[in-house]
Amino acid sequence: MNYLSVENISKSYGERVLFENVSFGINKDQKIAFIAKNGTGKSTILNIITGRDQSDIGGKIVKRKELHIAFLSQDDIFDETLTIEETIFASDNKTLKAIQQYERALENSEDADAYQKAFDRMDALNAWDFETQYKQILFKLKLADIHQKVSLLSGGQKKRLSLATILINKPDLFILDEPTNHLDLEMIEWLESYFKKESITLFMVTHDRYFLERVCNEIIELDNGKIYNYKGNYAYYLEKKEARQTAEATEIGKAKNLFKKELDWMRRQPKARTTKSKSRIEDFYQIKEKAHSRRKEHKMELEINMERMGNKVVEFLNVGLAFDKKVILNKFNHNFKRGDRIGIIGKNGTGKTTFLNLLTGEMAPDSGKVITGETIKFGYYNQKGINIKEGQKVIDVVREFGDYIPLSKGRKISASQLLERFLFDKKKQYDLIEKLSGGERKRLYLCTVLIQNPNFLILDEPTNDLDIVTLTVLENFLLDFPGCLLVVSHDRYFMDKIVDHLFVFRGEGVIENFPGNYSDFRSYEDSAAPVEKTTVVKKEKNNWKKENNSNKNTLTFNEQKEYKSLEKEIQKLEKEKIDFENSFATKSYTPDEIEEVSKKIGDLSKVIEEKEERWFELSAKLE
Repeated sequence: MNYLSVENISKSYGERVLFENVSFGINKDQKIAFIAKNGTGKSTILNIITGRDQSDIGGKIVKRKELHIAFLSQDDIFDETLTIEETIFASDNKTLKAIQQYERALENSEDADAYQKAFDRMDALNAWDFETQYKQILFKLKLADIHQKVSLLSGGQKKRLSLATILINKPDLFILDEPTNHLDLEMIEWLESYFKKESITLFMVTHDRYFLERVCNEIIELDNGKIYNYKGNYAYYLEKKEARQTAEATEIGKAKNLFKKELDWMRRQPKARTTKSKSRIEDFYQIKEKAHSRRKEHKMELEINMERMGNKVVEFLNVGLAFDKKVILNKFNHNFKRGDRIGIIGKNGTGKTTFLNLLTGEMAPDSGKVITGETIKFGYYNQKGINIKEGQKVIDVVREFGDYIPLSKGRKISASQLLERFLFDKKKQYDLIEKLSGGERKRLYLCTVLIQNPNFLILDEPTNDLDIVTLTVLENFLLDFPGCLLVVSHDRYFMDKIVDHLFVFRGEGVIENFPGNYSDFRSYEDSAAPVEKTTVVKKEKNNWKKENNSNKNTLTFNEQKEYKSLEKEIQKLEKEKIDFENSFATKSYTPDEIEEVSKKIGDLSKVIEEKEERWFELSAKLE
C-alpha cells in the first residue's frame, strides 16, 4: 500500500541547484534510510515532504487520504510553560485524551459519574496497555519526572521529548531527522530494539550505521542529483553501491574512447548532412555528456607530519572534581602514552565533556594534578561548534588557523586542498558561511581543528550532523593519524573502527579502563555481569514505581516462579542475540545469509521485548 509519493521535486537557491526532478515512494511497513552528502538537500527534502517547505515549480507530494505523519526535525519548538506531561497530552491523540481524563477523575474521587465515564472511555479505547507503554517510553528516554517544566530541560532533553511525543502518538508514517542525536548508548540500543519489533512505516535520515543496519530494510540514496534504491540493509547497500560505481567507471571509460572516435568523425564530416548523419550527431552529444561526467568524491589519503611528541604526554594524578554533591572524578589516575586511541562512553551527565575540559586545561580540578608535556599540542573539536562571522567565506575561516599542514617527505597541503579533501570543492570554498548547512559547518569546523596540526586530537561527539560520506572520510583520516586520539561518541560503528581502548564513565566518580572497542565491551558486559544488569534494571524500575505508581500488590506463588524464570530466559536470549550481532564483524556473509541472520536477530529481539514487558509487569506488583 502506497502511503506517499515524491514526484519530480526540485530545489534551487539562485544559481545553486540542490536537486532536480527527484522521485520516490514510501509504502506501508517500509523502514527506509535516506542517505546523501551534507549540503545536497536531505533536510530540505524532509521539509518538503512534511509541508514545511515547497518544491520548485513542477514537483509535488502525493499523500494517502488522512495519512497521519509525525516529523522529528532538528529545530522543534515547545511551549516552555508546559510540563513534560502536559506537552505529551497536548496532541490530538484520542487515547491520550482518555488517559488524561481518567487521571483527572482519579484526583477528583468524589465525582463518581465522571470517574465511571472516564473508566468506560479507557475500556472502549483499550487505553490501559497504552498508558503502560507511554510511561515506559518516557522511562527509557530518561524523562521520568513528568511534572518538570519544559523551560528547565536541557537541549538534549528537549530533543528526547520530541522523540517521545512522536513514539507515543504512533503515527502512520514516521519522518525522522537524526533520531539518535542527543541519546546515550543505552537509549540508542533501546530505540533500535523498539523500531525493529514495532510494525511501523519509517523514513529516516541517520548517520548511525549500526542503527541503520539493524532497523532499515531499504536505503534510498541521493548521489550527484540522482536517486538510487537498495532493497536491503547497510551492508547490502555498501556492496551494491561499490558494484554500481565500478560499472559506472567502466561505462564512462568506454564512453571516453567512443567520444574520441566520434569527435574525429565530426571534424571530418561533409557539410551536407543526411538523416543518418544527423542521428549520429545526436548520439555524439549524448556520448559527450556521459564521457565528461565526473564523480565529485575525494578519498582521504593524508600522511600528516605532526609536531614532535616527547616522552611526557598527559598524566592525571589523584584528580578529583565535584559539582555540589555530584562527584565527577574521584582520585583518578592515568598516564597517556604516545599513540593512545581511547574512546569515552557513559550515560549523559556522567562528566564526559567535563573530563575533556580538565584534560585541555579549560577547567581546574578540585584536587590532584593534570600534568601536560611541553611538546603536546591539543586539537579540540567540541560541541560548541564554529563562530560565524558575517560576510566571511569558507576558505577564510580555515586560513585564520593556518595556511597549510606539513606532510611526510617534505610535502604540504594547503588550506584549499584540505577543504577539497573534506568535500568542499573550489566553488564551495568561496561561499559565505551563512549559506552552509549544519553538517557542512561541522565539517568546516573539523578542518579548522586539523589544519592546526595537533599531536593530541580530542573529538567530542564529532559524528553528530555529519553524513555517512563525510564520516568515512574522517575515519580514513583518523586511522592514519599518528598522534594521541581521545573520542567521546555515541556512534558505535565509528568507535569500533577507530579506538582500541575505552574509558567507561559509570557515574559517581567511577571510571573504568576497558582494553577493547565498543563491541568488545558490550560482549563482555552482557556475558560477565548479567546479574548486575538485572539488579540495575530493577533499581531503575522501582524508582519509577515510587514516583508514578501508588498501587502495590504481591505476587502469587506461580507469578513468583514465572518472575524468576523470566530473568534467566532474558539473559540467555540476550547472549544469543549478541552472538549473532557480533558475527557481522567476524564472518563474511552473502546477502541471503545477511537477510537470514538479520531475521533471526529481529525474532530474538521481539521475544526478548515480550518477556521484558512481562517482567516489568510482574516487578510492578512487588512491594
